[in-house]
Amino acid sequence: MSGFGALPTGEIVERVEIAAHGLTARFLTLGAILQDLRLDGVQHPLVLGFDRLEGYLAHPDLYFGAMVGRYANRIGHARAPVGGQIVQLDANFRGRHLLHGGADGSSRRNWRIRAVAADRVSLTDRLPDGHMGFPGNLEVEVGFSIAPGPVLRIDVRATSDAETLCNFAHHSYLNLSGRPTIAGHRLKVAADSYLPVDDDLIPTGERRPVTGTPFDLRRGVTLMQEALIPGAPAGGFDHNFCLADARGPIRPVAWLTAPEGRLTLTVETTEPGLQVYDGAMIAAGMPGLDGRPLAPHAGLALEPQLWPDAPNHPGFPPALLRPGEVYEQHTALAFTDMR
Repeated sequence: MSGFGALPTGEIVERVEIAAHGLTARFLTLGAILQDLRLDGVQHPLVLGFDRLEGYLAHPDLYFGAMVGRYANRIGHARAPVGGQIVQLDANFRGRHLLHGGADGSSRRNWRIRAVAADRVSLTDRLPDGHMGFPGNLEVEVGFSIAPGPVLRIDVRATSDAETLCNFAHHSYLNLSGRPTIAGHRLKVAADSYLPVDDDLIPTGERRPVTGTPFDLRRGVTLMQEALIPGAPAGGFDHNFCLADARGPIRPVAWLTAPEGRLTLTVETTEPGLQVYDGAMIAAGMPGLDGRPLAPHAGLALEPQLWPDAPNHPGFPPALLRPGEVYEQHTALAFTDMR
């Protein structure tokens, strides 16, 4: 464990490294960020990040490697029913909607290290009652561990002393090739439907079958430079793929393979949704890990979570967390090296 820099408040951001089974991961207390991820024998990072704290402070809206919440993704008009009333949340997205828990969501907060060992680390945070408009004091813990495979496991647990909304997501951007963009990667997602969105990226309330659309990723599609996914909508992909109607047992839901076919990532999760974001808004020229210049589509975000704007759509998976209940989310990033 070592210091990674100081926040404007003077708080120290710590960095901790864990390693096992050929996989090495570095985490920051800021946002419980996965700052770097390396596989033995691979000469480049597998995720996007910054070498210095200043990069994360200058570009917080990229959410590189962060745990986002207490409600990941968007809530339309920053309003939602909770506890029999409509609560007003922080409108940090386009001045109208909530995104990733608000301007001081969990990705912006300096978490505390609870425990650390060679192959695992756990971090905690407390989001107070009224924080970003959400009711309830929410206690959250995320555990990262490395299992044989190698597999990076992400286990989230949260409780609240009042009825609230709870939906966390891990927001790493993946690039398995080390090339400037993810063009040439092959992506497969086991989803029969997706959520159409309006011009503000808020779900319309419709759940649409993927059959016959560019969103049909069930057999896999090769990502390209000009149109990330052939036939993709204007502006690219930033959509929820519907994996199930409710949280369930952990199972494989998505596969990402490097262009040369050597490395494959399998995403396993308990969550009913997977947000697929193609990284179109990553600005060109920023120095990433190892000083590598970043560019639009430099990484692909695959974010297991509840569906966006779920509190405002009765047919969507429920997002309420009540006193006495425990929110649990389990995700695994499993790597296969075909050398």
